Amino acid sequence: MEPTKELAEEIYRDRVLRARKLSEGEKIAIGIELFEGATGLMRDGIRHQFPGATATRIDEILRERLDRLRRVREHGIFRAAHP
Repeated sequence: MEPTKELAEEIYRDRVLRARKLSEGEKIAIGIELFEGATGLMRDGIRHQFPGATATRIDEILRERLDRLRRVREHGIFRAAHP
């Protein structure tokens, strides 16, 4: 196995083992933090794409995009990289 792939697998394995030790509350808090970070990046992208959009319109576009992602996932079009 090549060193880069071996290192990546070792890092992933370490992250999984650490995650398993977290309490349910800690896992939920991390999930919320990750979601807020992801939606923040999405808002930044929307602002860049639509520079004149109001905060309300940015939130509408974000909700539309999240809804589209949900529908894609529900129809089995999207598969997570790490199940």
